[in-house]
Amino acid sequence: MGDVAAPKAVVAGASSASLFRPGENCYAATHAARAAFLVDAENYYRAFRTAAELARDSIVIVGWDFDSRTRLTWDESSGVPADLGAFLNFLTKRRRSLHVYVLNWDYPMVFGGDREMRPLYGLGWSPRRRVHLHYDNTHPVGGSHHQKIVVIDDAVAFSGGLDLASRRWDTCAHQAADARRTLDGEPYPPFHDTMALVDGDAAQVLAQIARTRWTLATGEVIPKVSRPAEPWPSSIEPDVTDVDVAVSRTVPGTDATREVREVEALYLDMIARAKRYIYIENQYFTSDRIGAALAARLKESDPPEIVLVTRLLSHGWLEEHTMHVLRTRLVKQLRAADAHGRFEVYFPFIPGLEDGTCVDCHSKVMIIDDEWLRIGSANLSNRSMGLDTECDLTFEARGRRRVSDAVRDFRDRLLAEHLDCSIDRVGHTVARARSLHAALRELRSDERSLRVLEDVPDWSDAVINLASVADPERPVSLDRLIDEFSPDLAEHKSGPAWGRIAAIAVVFAALTALWRHTPLSGLVTPERVMEWAQSVGTLAWAPLVVMAAYTPACFVMFPRPLITLFAVIAFGPVLGFVYSLLGIVTAALATYFVGRALPRDTVRKLAGDKLNEMTEVLIRRGLLAIFAVRIVPVAPFAIEGMVAGAVGIKLWHFALGTVLGMLPGTLTTTIFGEQIQTALEDPSKINYWLVGGVVVFFVGLILVVRRWFVKQHRAAHADHRERPAPA
Repeated sequence: MGDVAAPKAVVAGASSASLFRPGENCYAATHAARAAFLVDAENYYRAFRTAAELARDSIVIVGWDFDSRTRLTWDESSGVPADLGAFLNFLTKRRRSLHVYVLNWDYPMVFGGDREMRPLYGLGWSPRRRVHLHYDNTHPVGGSHHQKIVVIDDAVAFSGGLDLASRRWDTCAHQAADARRTLDGEPYPPFHDTMALVDGDAAQVLAQIARTRWTLATGEVIPKVSRPAEPWPSSIEPDVTDVDVAVSRTVPGTDATREVREVEALYLDMIARAKRYIYIENQYFTSDRIGAALAARLKESDPPEIVLVTRLLSHGWLEEHTMHVLRTRLVKQLRAADAHGRFEVYFPFIPGLEDGTCVDCHSKVMIIDDEWLRIGSANLSNRSMGLDTECDLTFEARGRRRVSDAVRDFRDRLLAEHLDCSIDRVGHTVARARSLHAALRELRSDERSLRVLEDVPDWSDAVINLASVADPERPVSLDRLIDEFSPDLAEHKSGPAWGRIAAIAVVFAALTALWRHTPLSGLVTPERVMEWAQSVGTLAWAPLVVMAAYTPACFVMFPRPLITLFAVIAFGPVLGFVYSLLGIVTAALATYFVGRALPRDTVRKLAGDKLNEMTEVLIRRGLLAIFAVRIVPVAPFAIEGMVAGAVGIKLWHFALGTVLGMLPGTLTTTIFGEQIQTALEDPSKINYWLVGGVVVFFVGLILVVRRWFVKQHRAAHADHRERPAPA
């Protein structure tokens, strides 16, 4: 994250070689005088609240999400506000020297369902003067800022998988029904996660990371704390003292940052060093490199045991058909490599949960051989290895018995929670059986327990390949995509465009996959789409509603193919295609006239500085440019239309270019929609040749358009050079 030098490694009392290599698998190998391992949000929020009340100078919060409505406690006897936003305002009012810095990911609008609206125009939370709230929009296209770090007075720091946000709070009991586990009156399922609390040098390293990220996002500098403080929560007993800890990051490569893949490197090193067991808890399990490393260990003559605990279900049908599909593939690969019965996948089971829900196992934990304990923000997914920003803490025993005991005790604490039994019983059973899997077989029950993930469906290679675009390994630069259609493109070296086409597909898949986190993800299932479409399609006003739906959808980045799918099922492929294209063009015209009505400065701010080159190419090429950016978009649909309107593109150029440019994609979606309907009714009737042919046609068309665009620019530049210079 920038070029800030990492602190030097600390080696104190070591009895064996450290796994940590600063600059390779970690940002810093440092030291914590105290460390506590917090399980579930009730414990984390209590610890945060206690530590924050002791803050003198600064509280720095960076995260994937932040919600001022988050309830930190149900104990109101102290008179201190229970809700996060009011609590932070209270702290700054009580202590005039205190500043609070909150850096929240500047998320796309499709994430708005569960998130708090920004405090604009006097609505919602109003941060006090010394509470600085900013939204970080420096992430690459399709990426996110996924670190979850809280630093208090540079003296103590929290890091792990939990945000100070909604739909996170839960107790270790994970009751099927808990009246406190609600958002806006709506209940949500049990939520399991972990955080680490550290002090000393480790806290200062996390402070350095948080400050750097704040500066990259805002251009401002958070002053360092000059006077010592002691904000360690008195109610939290450290799990271990005097411990070595590595801080590892993922930072995507951008114009402002170099690529950092310390998270992935340390995962691979840990897996390679495992001798007896690898215990994993993770929300996702799709990383190709992590999967290959685990498979290689399983193929050895005497491999370590591998226990993977993950969640049973996905968030909505889109995630089910992307990340869930990729997890299925990886699980099958590892089971095929497991010749010695050392690998198994489990999920936490709690009786009494509503159908379609499960314990949301959101933690990102890896424990190996009682030697290494890792708690972080990084999922075992491709995107967490290179696309999203991440931060993990790894504690190392290095042969010291007291640290090994703390690592093993935390493992037993997690298993005891999942199995609903005592920590001592878990420890004794594992020691006697000398096997995690054997102990789990003995301790599992028909009530609350860990269950084996057995229902692993078969997916075709075509489905898996399509799903893989939702989990990209590296960012796709918007500047690169713009360059594909900029006037300067002719000056670049030409060559095959397949990599760029794949990158564009990744961008679209990532934007579409974002929809899985909104409340509509549970409503817009394939089965319900079928049911709604078949009933609504018979109504006289249905075509108008479908066509009108594209306009608000384009402004909130709702995936338009879902509406097209609805139209195809409701009206058939021909009328569905016609209504869809008319709706898309209507939405495009709406964005065009919005762009015409708004001041250009406003449109420029909405579009962002990165779209200046898009503005230039629209002005120069008109119809050709509109056609090209609709075939291979360089920005969200609504932004393209608003920019075109703002710069004065002729209306008929814009409309015709949109029709011609959207025609192939809409036709492709129509054919896919018809095949999806066929798959839901009778999978044996899917025409894979048709699906494959459409994909090849569409990709080929993109390639032809790009080459034609390059040829036209070269001709224009050549013509310009041949003209005599004015006298």
